[in-house]
Amino acid sequence: MQKAGNKKEMKYVLVTGGVVSGLGKGVTASSVGLLLQSCGLRVTSIKIDPYLNTDAGTMSPFEHGEVFVLDDGGEVDLDLGNYERFLDIKLTRDNNITTGKIYQSVIDKERRGDYLGSTVQVVPHITDAIQEWIERVAAIPVDGKEGSPDVCVIELGGTIGDIESMPFIEALGQFSYRVGTGNFCLIHVSLVPVLNVVGEPKTKPTQHSVRGLRSLGMTPNILACRSTMELDVNVKEKLSRFCHVPLENIVSLYDVPNIWHIPSLMRDQKAHEAILKALNLLSVVCKPALENWTTMAQRCDMLQEPVVVAMVGKYTGLSDAYLSIHKALLHASVACRRKLIINWVSASDLEDATALKDPEANRAAWNSLKAADAVLVPGGFGDRGVEGKIIAAKYARKNKIPYLGICLGMQVAVIEYARSVLGLQNANSTEFDANTKNPCVIFMPEGSKTHMGGTMRLGSRRTYFQVADCKSAQLYGNQSFIDERHRHRYEVNPNMVSQLEKAGLSFTGKDETGQRMQIVELHSHPYFVGVQFHPEYKSRPRKPSALFLGLIAAASGQLDAFLKKSVGGTKANGYIPIGKGKPGLSPKHRYGPINAKVNIGSFDGMYTNGNGLHV
Repeated sequence: MQKAGNKKEMKYVLVTGGVVSGLGKGVTASSVGLLLQSCGLRVTSIKIDPYLNTDAGTMSPFEHGEVFVLDDGGEVDLDLGNYERFLDIKLTRDNNITTGKIYQSVIDKERRGDYLGSTVQVVPHITDAIQEWIERVAAIPVDGKEGSPDVCVIELGGTIGDIESMPFIEALGQFSYRVGTGNFCLIHVSLVPVLNVVGEPKTKPTQHSVRGLRSLGMTPNILACRSTMELDVNVKEKLSRFCHVPLENIVSLYDVPNIWHIPSLMRDQKAHEAILKALNLLSVVCKPALENWTTMAQRCDMLQEPVVVAMVGKYTGLSDAYLSIHKALLHASVACRRKLIINWVSASDLEDATALKDPEANRAAWNSLKAADAVLVPGGFGDRGVEGKIIAAKYARKNKIPYLGICLGMQVAVIEYARSVLGLQNANSTEFDANTKNPCVIFMPEGSKTHMGGTMRLGSRRTYFQVADCKSAQLYGNQSFIDERHRHRYEVNPNMVSQLEKAGLSFTGKDETGQRMQIVELHSHPYFVGVQFHPEYKSRPRKPSALFLGLIAAASGQLDAFLKKSVGGTKANGYIPIGKGKPGLSPKHRYGPINAKVNIGSFDGMYTNGNGLHV
């Protein structure tokens, strides 16, 4: 692995997709990274998105799923969240390459005169810029250790044949030739559908996809075949013959109860050996240490006792819009030994206007809310559904239901408290009512109202605890401060804090100036917490987010026991699993008609069979 002069030779794994989008390339790339990491290699990841946007910050969640935020404030594709969760690493904004970023960098160079009068073209200028970007970012350590990683896993978004991805395919073809065959491995994820009429897997779509890939100058080393059922040897032999891929390099990725099974599924088919062989790393120990990971996946499958969380949001029609929140809830639920059930509640359906216009939708939304053991109001933008979120916060507060408000979810909790307890009926955020006489939430002084992209308060920021024995401080292991990721333009009005605190609301976490409210709690409530930051972004399968852990523990009757354990015993974002708990501690489950809009969702690229939990 060393070149002349002791310079480490970087290895690259490229993951592409064919036939259809949404096959689970992100999960496959994350699983490949985990396999290599379990073999003792240091791994980093890059996601290539062929769209013209500079980043994901201005894209609607309905269009592209959630916007994932990194420590450095980068607003990136949600797949980088998968990489961070699987590999427990911290990526940078440059780990997400977009067409917009590449073209912007090339145009900036042209304007400066860097090309010395040359005609600027896709080849070589754009393709060279892509290759230079990959090489530069691949060398950045992301695991907290010094020195560059050993392997960079690159995921190319979209499917082979998309016109948007052509410059990237050309660049990656040149790149594979330049770094050499022993330093580059191509994994092609393709669909092998099983037609109900015939009842057998059909290989033709994958054959055409690989043919298209080869016509662009690239031949896959490994075929990762997505299907609802495990492929038998006859199907693999047919794929091997027509796709020119060795039989042992064809991996069957069939539907499993949850995506945590995918790494062990690939390991059992010796995918890691095929990758290491392609990368000329045969000296690496080929025994991925996945015991803890596999145990976690199996435990998730066996969970029986449910915990029901009402997710009251704006984008509930697309579960990918709240992907990291869903993951954080799941991490906490597994730690608490509870089976997660999410009631997706459209915030606007809780409002009085919907009760008049569509009473059935209003009734269903309220049934889902009342059937929940906990209420979570996530972040969002725009005024649609805000009154419904305020209603949900009020319901949780008055009925002592565990509540977690994130970003806007914290702001609506403050607005609701000002209206209901302080009697300020017109209290509001200036985002929704610019002329409100009681502005509980205001626009940040340094914000921009003319430019949307990259103008929010973004990335990792520090929060200092103001109250030593509050629930949030205890959940974070009694640290004096924490670092969490932010994404917002509005914040609680500091001029109203004194009035709110006199009425019983406690702002237990603030920034270094003491002017920005970061955490709010209601001490008289079993668990009522609102945070301006987004704790979901740093939650990991084996390190659940503190506040999500608190929510699920409170919803399942385990919070007091956990807080006793946590005193001096845990650190921020590094938690000890709670254990099974005592059945007698569980609250009275308010199920009612459990079929009232209960929907786990179906994301992660078809990697679930509908019978188990989506991880």
